[in-house]
Amino acid sequence: MIRAIWNDTIIAEAENTEKVEGNHYFPPESVKSEYLRPSEHHTRCFWKGIASYYDLLVDGQTGSNLAWYYPEPMRKARHIADHVAFYPQVTITVD
Repeated sequence: MIRAIWNDTIIAEAENTEKVEGNHYFPPESVKSEYLRPSEHHTRCFWKGIASYYDLLVDGQTGSNLAWYYPEPMRKARHIADHVAFYPQVTITVD
């Protein structure tokens, strides 16, 4: 099992993720949406496309722009469409 943990809370949990450039991209159904808040932040990757971001909100603490996803990735990255990845402040464990 692969888990994303922030502030001692499991944010995402999946048997399989898509691993791209060292990041685990969690399937959308494996992410606990109650901990996500849409952010206005966006970045562009030359081969994946435009990333949208989420803030994490757990027990009254906010982690700004700690999660990202590609709602409309470019052709080579279609396999990670809507999958969510996390910055290193979020601990990823693999059992």
